[in-house]
Amino acid sequence: MPLLALNNVEVVYDSVSLAVKGVSIDIEAGGLVALLGANGAGKSTVLKAISGLLSAERGKVSGGSITFDGGDLLGLGAPERVRRGIAHVLEGRRVFEHLTPAENLFAASSMHRDRGHVRELMDKVMAWFPRLAQRAGSPAGYLSGGEQQMLAIGRALMTEPRLLMLDEPSLGLAPLLVDEIFDIVRRINADARLSVLLVEQNAVAALGIAQRAYLIENGRVVMTGSAESLSSNPDVQEFYLGGAQGQQKDYHAVKHYRRRKRWLT
Repeated sequence: MPLLALNNVEVVYDSVSLAVKGVSIDIEAGGLVALLGANGAGKSTVLKAISGLLSAERGKVSGGSITFDGGDLLGLGAPERVRRGIAHVLEGRRVFEHLTPAENLFAASSMHRDRGHVRELMDKVMAWFPRLAQRAGSPAGYLSGGEQQMLAIGRALMTEPRLLMLDEPSLGLAPLLVDEIFDIVRRINADARLSVLLVEQNAVAALGIAQRAYLIENGRVVMTGSAESLSSNPDVQEFYLGGAQGQQKDYHAVKHYRRRKRWLT
Protein backbone atom coordinates (compact mmCIF):
# COMPACT_ATOMS: atom_id res chain seq x y z
CA MET A 1 0.00 0.00 0.00
CA PRO A 2 1.44 3.43 -0.92
CA LEU A 3 1.99 6.00 1.81
CA LEU A 4 0.04 8.62 -0.14
CA ALA A 5 -2.57 7.86 -2.79
CA LEU A 6 -4.62 10.28 -4.86
CA ASN A 7 -7.34 8.55 -6.85
CA ASN A 8 -9.13 10.48 -9.60
CA VAL A 9 -8.98 13.74 -7.64
CA GLU A 10 -10.82 16.80 -8.93
CA VAL A 11 -10.42 20.30 -7.48
CA VAL A 12 -12.79 23.19 -8.13
CA TYR A 13 -12.46 26.88 -7.23
CA ASP A 14 -15.49 29.06 -6.48
CA SER A 15 -17.67 26.06 -7.38
CA VAL A 16 -17.18 26.75 -11.10
CA SER A 17 -13.50 26.59 -12.12
CA LEU A 18 -12.19 23.03 -12.46
CA ALA A 19 -8.42 23.27 -11.83
CA VAL A 20 -7.51 19.61 -11.33
CA LYS A 21 -9.20 16.97 -13.47
CA GLY A 22 -9.00 13.37 -12.36
CA VAL A 23 -5.44 13.26 -11.03
CA SER A 24 -4.13 9.96 -9.63
CA ILE A 25 -0.74 9.85 -7.88
CA ASP A 26 0.95 7.27 -5.63
CA ILE A 27 3.97 7.80 -3.39
CA GLU A 28 5.60 4.88 -1.65
CA ALA A 29 7.13 5.20 1.81
CA GLY A 30 10.64 6.57 1.35
CA GLY A 31 9.98 7.57 -2.26
CA LEU A 32 11.03 10.78 -3.98
CA VAL A 33 8.48 11.78 -6.60
CA ALA A 34 8.51 14.84 -8.86
CA LEU A 35 5.36 16.53 -10.16
CA LEU A 36 6.35 18.49 -13.26
CA GLY A 37 4.56 20.93 -15.50
CA ALA A 38 4.43 24.49 -16.74
CA ASN A 39 3.14 27.41 -14.70
CA GLY A 40 -0.61 27.10 -14.14
CA ALA A 41 -0.76 23.38 -14.87
CA GLY A 42 -2.28 22.56 -11.46
CA LYS A 43 0.80 21.39 -9.57
CA SER A 44 0.45 23.67 -6.53
CA THR A 45 -3.28 22.95 -6.36
CA VAL A 46 -2.51 19.24 -6.01
CA LEU A 47 -0.24 19.95 -3.03
CA LYS A 48 -2.86 22.15 -1.36
CA ALA A 49 -5.45 19.41 -1.84
CA ILE A 50 -3.14 17.07 0.06
CA SER A 51 -2.22 19.49 2.86
CA GLY A 52 -5.75 20.87 3.33
CA LEU A 53 -5.04 24.48 2.33
CA LEU A 54 -7.57 24.80 -0.50
CA SER A 55 -10.30 26.41 1.57
CA ALA A 56 -8.19 29.54 2.11
CA GLU A 57 -8.40 30.11 -1.65
CA ARG A 58 -12.10 29.16 -2.01
CA GLY A 59 -11.18 25.79 -3.43
CA LYS A 60 -12.28 22.28 -2.54
CA VAL A 61 -11.80 18.67 -3.58
CA SER A 62 -14.96 17.97 -5.56
CA GLY A 63 -14.24 14.38 -6.52
CA GLY A 64 -11.98 11.42 -5.90
CA SER A 65 -10.13 10.37 -2.75
CA ILE A 66 -6.89 11.14 -0.94
CA THR A 67 -5.51 8.63 1.55
CA PHE A 68 -2.40 8.80 3.72
CA ASP A 69 -1.09 5.62 5.34
CA GLY A 70 -4.43 4.00 4.52
CA GLY A 71 -6.55 6.69 6.21
CA ASP A 72 -8.85 9.21 4.53
CA LEU A 73 -7.49 12.77 4.54
CA LEU A 74 -10.44 14.68 3.11
CA GLY A 75 -12.33 14.86 6.40
CA LEU A 76 -9.35 16.31 8.27
CA GLY A 77 -8.31 19.93 8.72
CA ALA A 78 -4.83 21.17 7.86
CA PRO A 79 -3.47 21.04 11.48
CA GLU A 80 -4.51 17.41 11.87
CA ARG A 81 -2.83 16.53 8.56
CA VAL A 82 0.39 18.04 9.94
CA ARG A 83 0.02 15.90 13.06
CA ARG A 84 -0.47 12.85 10.83
CA GLY A 85 2.93 13.56 9.27
CA ILE A 86 2.42 15.82 6.22
CA ALA A 87 4.58 18.95 5.86
CA HIS A 88 4.02 21.45 3.06
CA VAL A 89 6.69 24.02 2.16
CA LEU A 90 4.83 26.67 0.22
CA GLU A 91 6.17 28.51 -2.80
CA GLY A 92 7.94 31.74 -1.87
CA ARG A 93 9.63 30.55 1.36
CA ARG A 94 7.55 32.73 3.78
CA VAL A 95 9.94 32.66 6.74
CA PHE A 96 9.49 34.89 9.79
CA GLU A 97 11.90 37.61 8.72
CA HIS A 98 12.23 39.29 12.13
CA LEU A 99 13.24 36.03 13.84
CA THR A 100 16.60 34.27 13.67
CA PRO A 101 16.89 30.86 12.00
CA ALA A 102 16.90 29.17 15.42
CA GLU A 103 13.77 31.09 16.45
CA ASN A 104 12.07 30.17 13.19
CA LEU A 105 12.79 26.51 13.84
CA PHE A 106 11.60 26.75 17.43
CA ALA A 107 8.35 28.39 16.26
CA ALA A 108 7.58 25.25 14.26
CA SER A 109 8.04 22.94 17.25
CA SER A 110 4.84 23.69 19.17
CA MET A 111 3.57 20.16 18.62
CA HIS A 112 6.49 18.80 20.68
CA ARG A 113 6.34 19.09 24.46
CA ASP A 114 9.80 17.73 25.24
CA ARG A 115 12.32 20.60 25.07
CA GLY A 116 15.19 18.14 24.85
CA HIS A 117 13.62 16.55 21.80
CA VAL A 118 13.13 19.98 20.23
CA ARG A 119 16.82 20.72 20.73
CA GLU A 120 17.72 17.42 19.09
CA LEU A 121 15.54 18.26 16.10
CA MET A 122 17.09 21.71 15.79
CA ASP A 123 20.58 20.24 15.91
CA LYS A 124 19.61 17.75 13.20
CA VAL A 125 18.25 20.50 10.95
CA MET A 126 21.37 22.60 11.47
CA ALA A 127 23.47 19.57 10.54
CA TRP A 128 21.48 19.14 7.32
CA PHE A 129 21.84 22.86 6.54
CA PRO A 130 25.23 24.12 7.80
CA ARG A 131 24.55 27.56 6.29
CA LEU A 132 21.77 28.05 8.84
CA ALA A 133 24.12 27.24 11.70
CA GLN A 134 26.57 29.81 10.36
CA ARG A 135 23.81 32.47 10.22
CA ALA A 136 22.09 31.42 13.45
CA GLY A 137 22.21 34.90 14.99
CA SER A 138 21.02 36.87 11.95
CA PRO A 139 17.38 37.83 11.36
CA ALA A 140 15.96 35.60 8.65
CA GLY A 141 15.13 38.68 6.58
CA TYR A 142 18.86 39.20 6.04
CA LEU A 143 19.44 35.69 4.73
CA SER A 144 19.90 35.09 1.01
CA GLY A 145 17.07 33.57 -1.00
CA GLY A 146 18.75 30.18 -0.93
CA GLU A 147 19.29 30.34 2.82
CA GLN A 148 15.66 31.31 3.36
CA GLN A 149 14.60 28.30 1.27
CA MET A 150 16.80 26.07 3.42
CA LEU A 151 15.18 27.59 6.52
CA ALA A 152 11.68 26.97 5.14
CA ILE A 153 12.54 23.31 4.54
CA GLY A 154 14.21 23.04 7.94
CA ARG A 155 11.15 24.51 9.62
CA ALA A 156 8.99 21.83 7.97
CA LEU A 157 11.38 19.14 9.18
CA MET A 158 10.81 20.30 12.77
CA THR A 159 7.37 18.67 12.59
CA GLU A 160 9.02 15.27 12.00
CA PRO A 161 7.01 14.62 8.83
CA ARG A 162 6.64 11.33 7.04
CA LEU A 163 5.89 13.19 3.80
CA LEU A 164 7.65 16.43 2.84
CA MET A 165 6.01 18.41 0.02
CA LEU A 166 8.08 21.12 -1.65
CA ASP A 167 6.48 23.70 -3.93
CA GLU A 168 8.96 25.21 -6.42
CA PRO A 169 12.01 25.22 -4.09
CA SER A 170 14.25 26.38 -6.97
CA LEU A 171 12.19 29.49 -7.73
CA GLY A 172 14.37 32.58 -8.06
CA LEU A 173 17.59 30.85 -7.03
CA ALA A 174 20.95 30.69 -8.77
CA PRO A 175 21.79 27.31 -10.35
CA LEU A 176 24.54 26.53 -7.81
CA LEU A 177 22.13 27.09 -4.92
CA VAL A 178 19.50 24.94 -6.62
CA ASP A 179 22.05 22.13 -6.92
CA GLU A 180 22.97 22.48 -3.24
CA ILE A 181 19.39 22.45 -1.99
CA PHE A 182 18.35 19.55 -4.22
CA ASP A 183 21.38 17.56 -3.12
CA ILE A 184 20.40 18.08 0.53
CA VAL A 185 16.81 17.01 -0.22
CA ARG A 186 18.13 13.88 -1.94
CA ARG A 187 20.31 13.04 1.07
CA ILE A 188 17.48 13.60 3.54
CA ASN A 189 15.27 11.31 1.47
CA ALA A 190 17.94 8.60 1.31
CA ASP A 191 19.31 8.81 4.86
CA ALA A 192 16.12 9.53 6.81
CA ARG A 193 13.80 7.54 4.50
CA LEU A 194 11.57 10.60 4.32
CA SER A 195 9.04 10.55 1.48
CA VAL A 196 9.22 13.65 -0.73
CA LEU A 197 6.76 15.08 -3.25
CA LEU A 198 8.57 17.75 -5.26
CA VAL A 199 6.66 20.23 -7.43
CA GLU A 200 8.92 21.89 -9.98
CA GLN A 201 9.07 23.75 -13.26
CA ASN A 202 12.82 23.07 -13.32
CA ALA A 203 12.46 19.60 -14.80
CA VAL A 204 16.21 19.11 -15.22
CA ALA A 205 16.90 19.58 -11.51
CA ALA A 206 13.84 17.61 -10.38
CA LEU A 207 14.45 14.60 -12.61
CA GLY A 208 18.06 14.60 -11.45
CA ILE A 209 17.06 13.52 -7.93
CA ALA A 210 13.60 11.96 -8.31
CA GLN A 211 12.89 8.25 -8.60
CA ARG A 212 9.51 8.65 -10.29
CA ALA A 213 7.77 11.58 -11.94
CA TYR A 214 4.37 12.72 -13.10
CA LEU A 215 3.85 15.32 -15.82
CA ILE A 216 0.73 17.43 -15.49
CA GLU A 217 -0.84 19.71 -18.11
CA ASN A 218 -4.06 21.68 -17.80
CA GLY A 219 -4.99 19.86 -14.60
CA ARG A 220 -4.46 16.35 -15.99
CA VAL A 221 -1.61 13.87 -15.61
CA VAL A 222 -0.40 13.24 -19.16
CA MET A 223 2.66 11.11 -18.44
CA THR A 224 4.12 9.08 -15.58
CA GLY A 225 7.04 6.73 -15.12
CA SER A 226 10.55 6.52 -13.76
CA ALA A 227 12.63 9.68 -13.78
CA GLU A 228 14.91 8.05 -16.34
CA SER A 229 12.04 7.24 -18.69
CA LEU A 230 10.72 10.79 -18.61
CA SER A 231 14.20 12.23 -19.06
CA SER A 232 14.68 10.15 -22.20
CA ASN A 233 11.25 10.88 -23.67
CA PRO A 234 11.66 13.12 -26.76
CA ASP A 235 8.57 15.21 -25.99
CA VAL A 236 9.74 15.90 -22.44
CA GLN A 237 13.20 16.70 -23.74
CA GLU A 238 11.84 19.19 -26.26
CA PHE A 239 9.31 21.01 -24.12
CA TYR A 240 10.60 20.61 -20.55
CA LEU A 241 14.32 19.90 -20.73
CA GLY A 242 15.22 22.56 -23.27
CA GLY A 243 15.62 20.36 -26.36
CA ALA A 244 18.85 19.63 -28.13
CA GLN A 245 19.99 23.25 -27.89
CA GLY A 246 19.61 23.30 -24.09
CA GLN A 247 17.23 26.27 -24.23
CA GLN A 248 14.00 26.46 -22.24
CA LYS A 249 10.88 26.68 -24.41
CA ASP A 250 8.25 29.39 -24.07
CA TYR A 251 5.27 27.28 -23.01
CA HIS A 252 2.76 29.87 -24.20
CA ALA A 253 4.34 30.20 -27.64
CA VAL A 254 4.66 26.51 -28.41
CA LYS A 255 1.66 24.66 -29.81
CA HIS A 256 2.02 21.03 -28.83
CA TYR A 257 -1.51 19.70 -29.06
CA ARG A 258 -0.48 16.74 -31.20
CA ARG A 259 2.14 15.62 -28.69
CA ARG A 260 -0.28 16.04 -25.80
CA LYS A 261 -2.83 14.00 -27.68
CA ARG A 262 -0.24 11.26 -28.21
CA TRP A 263 0.57 11.23 -24.46
CA LEU A 264 -3.09 10.79 -23.61
CA THR A 265 -3.63 7.84 -25.97
